[in-house]
Amino acid sequence: MTPTRPKALLRLAALTAVTALVAVSAPATAAGATGETDRHRPCVGSPAPERGPALDALRIAEQAKEELDLTSVILRVTADGREVLTAALGESMTGVPARPDMHFRNGNVAISYMGTALLRLVDEGVVGLDDPVSRWLPDLPHGDGITLRMLGASTTGLVDYVKAPGFGEAVYADPFRQWTAEELVAISTGLPRLYEPGTDWSYSHANFVLLGAALERITGTRLDVLLQQKILDPLGLHETRNSYTPDIPTPVLHAFTSERGTYEESTFWNPSWTTAPGAVQTTDICDLARGAVGIGAGELLSPSSYRQLLNPGTVGLGHPTDTCAADVCIPQTEATHYGMGVVVLDDWISQHPLFFGYSASQDYLPCEHLAIAVSTTNGPKAPGGHTAHTIAQRIAAALAPGHPIPDFG
Repeated sequence: MTPTRPKALLRLAALTAVTALVAVSAPATAAGATGETDRHRPCVGSPAPERGPALDALRIAEQAKEELDLTSVILRVTADGREVLTAALGESMTGVPARPDMHFRNGNVAISYMGTALLRLVDEGVVGLDDPVSRWLPDLPHGDGITLRMLGASTTGLVDYVKAPGFGEAVYADPFRQWTAEELVAISTGLPRLYEPGTDWSYSHANFVLLGAALERITGTRLDVLLQQKILDPLGLHETRNSYTPDIPTPVLHAFTSERGTYEESTFWNPSWTTAPGAVQTTDICDLARGAVGIGAGELLSPSSYRQLLNPGTVGLGHPTDTCAADVCIPQTEATHYGMGVVVLDDWISQHPLFFGYSASQDYLPCEHLAIAVSTTNGPKAPGGHTAHTIAQRIAAALAPGHPIPDFG
């Protein structure tokens, strides 16, 4: 889930189009459960495939790039820890080919890392999911009735500040503004709750800003450092990092958008409002795929916490009420529901972030150990929305036809 403009503060557009590149490298070998092989391997393209699943995935990406007017498509598919395909199509900027090692914003993928970090603290006996947040955030209104579980599962009833009146206009008026966590949370807590905490489900960015603050207070560790220790280092995600500024490490995948009416570069628009400070991350396609495996397989969790990751009690929630519209309180079913910072889509564990000019999708199918990671930027005529996730769905349909990825919300 991601924001959308005032009404669509999250439908984004992007770049120019052209060029296809499948950079050449030696094929990847098998990776162990902790990704020992992958974690030190440069993120480079596969040899051009001649047949099989790799060729199928590449053709799907090529076709989608043209059909959807995408400037770039970067993708990686792995199965059983082995590379199936790593490829980059199109351009980052005019005349600059896209490359697999280019960095882009990973948005709510970092929320899945926060959810797993919380569950690791539960496994260590540091906290319980049903501990009240007021223990660490005493100034949060009604914090004694909100638990850590509710923050991670997005069941607090807090209004999403992204949808608050005037927020979208403020972002568009100054896309370089540095928002503080206090400003963001104040917007949500200043509005009536949609429902009593724990009784319904609705996505709110405020939940994850608060979760980040709670994790810092619980551990006495800055959030970016905590995620490095608990998630990034153990999974070998060496190209995934937080920034407290809009900077992106080189090489950069550039993005453009026409959200403000003029087709313009949005690469360095400020993402400070998107989630908790310390979890505003960038990544590359190899880390995106590796993260899909590590989080989706519950590599860092006990069996009981892995079950909580997949369903912390959200199934059965998501009922429209007088204060929570059907497009906000989305029904949570066994087939499609929100977990602890992840989206469960039938047999897949997913996240699909969206930020002005950037779209990505991270998907893992545990029963077949299949991971799909896609990043896209949009051309002037692109439809916007989750184009990367559309490609991931098409690849899943081809490579795992018995396990399609459904839509959510």
